[in-house]
Amino acid sequence: MLIGSQTVSKMWRSVGTLLAVATIVGVALGSLNDEYDSDKRYHPQLPDERPNSKNAEQEQTIEYWRNQAKATVDRLLEKKENTNIAKNVIMFLGDGMSISTVAMARVYAGGEEKPLSFEEFPFVGMSKTYCVNYQVADSACTATAYLTGVKGNYETIGVNAHVKVRDCDAARNRSTHTSSIGQWAMDAGKDAGIVTTTRVTHASPSGMYAHIAFRDWEDDYWVKQDGCDPDTVDDIAEQLVYGETAPKLRVILGGGRREFMDRDIHQDYETGKGGYRSDGRHLINEWLKNGPVGENRTFVWKRSDLMAVDPHRTDRLLGMFEPGHCVYNLDKVHKNLDEEPTLSEMVDKATDVLSTNPNGFFLFVEGGRIDHGHHDNQARYAIDETVEFAKAIELARKKFSEEDTLIVVTSDHSHSVSFAGYPNRGNDIFGTAGTGNDGIPYMTISYANGLGYYEHVDPAKGARANVREMPNANDDDFAFPAMLPVELETHGGEDVAVYASGPWSHLFTGSYEQNVIPHIMAYAACIGKGLKACAPQ
Repeated sequence: MLIGSQTVSKMWRSVGTLLAVATIVGVALGSLNDEYDSDKRYHPQLPDERPNSKNAEQEQTIEYWRNQAKATVDRLLEKKENTNIAKNVIMFLGDGMSISTVAMARVYAGGEEKPLSFEEFPFVGMSKTYCVNYQVADSACTATAYLTGVKGNYETIGVNAHVKVRDCDAARNRSTHTSSIGQWAMDAGKDAGIVTTTRVTHASPSGMYAHIAFRDWEDDYWVKQDGCDPDTVDDIAEQLVYGETAPKLRVILGGGRREFMDRDIHQDYETGKGGYRSDGRHLINEWLKNGPVGENRTFVWKRSDLMAVDPHRTDRLLGMFEPGHCVYNLDKVHKNLDEEPTLSEMVDKATDVLSTNPNGFFLFVEGGRIDHGHHDNQARYAIDETVEFAKAIELARKKFSEEDTLIVVTSDHSHSVSFAGYPNRGNDIFGTAGTGNDGIPYMTISYANGLGYYEHVDPAKGARANVREMPNANDDDFAFPAMLPVELETHGGEDVAVYASGPWSHLFTGSYEQNVIPHIMAYAACIGKGLKACAPQ
């Protein structure tokens, strides 16, 4: 059959159309394939590892997870709002305890599925931690927020944001001073106290009593170093002895003796070394003499003396167990430092003393060395301190009834620490999580910045070190990898968790500014000048 030229032309046009369509479809399919490949890269294929947990066999069944979920829902349905008045309030502050820190501590303490004591509290919220002038906060401006209810500037304590850091004169204006919930409690007839693993003059605990333009002015020497007059600017240690709030605190336990003794005249009780002061004063002796006639004031500097304190014969208790910060718990254990009290022991004794007041108390407890471990990229210290912190909380929750004692657990800020990679279930949290594109193992824990950079990266070679070949990788003070070299690892700016149990603990749910925390505690305890649960609205 003969085919006309027009028919042939139409056929070629049809073929061209089909080829064009095929090309478009091919491109589209190729694009889809590229997208599929790209998406696949986000979820790398991992070895089929056998589950490694205490409930490994049960966890492979449908029933296990359904029953676990049902039990959780049942527990949530049983939660009731406790609207009693809080006789006692205990605030636990894990310095630098980010949410990732809590998760890592959980693995370290008992397993991915095993909650820390405070994670079982019925109500949880989120706190925004920024300072008035900085996105990422320090422990000074945050202490002002969560203890006095007012946000301030970075590195300032107990003053509003009109006071700039290192301003010699601004904090002398009493109108800038912010009073703490500890003061509110004592004004209401309760007792108040501080327990910390840092120096008692450090940023977090001094938020209870100090008003100062720079957190480092813990003694007169550093006031002078910044060009201020120590005769007009009271350092933090002096405020602890003679300030408006601290002399009335019933219990103060922590470290920091060096801030109270002269560097040339006095010798430390334990080390024989001088202190940091330059004014010839021994403020511990002055504290012992500063009370009214007949008041029984007790100073202790070692565990055995702390354990021997009779709560019913002690009007004021001051304990400082190190010249600087209290030692890390791992150092206590591995170096047999028997005269160093644990955080739980300090909390136990402090609450014994405070409980002698029938009106109740407010106690601030800081697990301060979580922060220090992170700053040095020493994750073992930071995580172990978090577990010790959880033990102290567990002791307090068991010791006091949820009916009349509000316990709030939170952090002041986070850190740049990361819990990442694809480690097997049950893997050592301090171990490796996989292998990088360079063929070298990487660790589950790493930091965005810090001195760990120098141990894990050789800039000259442009290569990472193999952690499995490092002889000190299992040491307590081993520095974990950091991406960016800086002198001290930095804080993080994300929100931190707030856990609450006891009267009015349901108010701590949601997301809120950090400075709201003391106002809710005060509401529950009917103290302070703000809203109160006991007063008609």
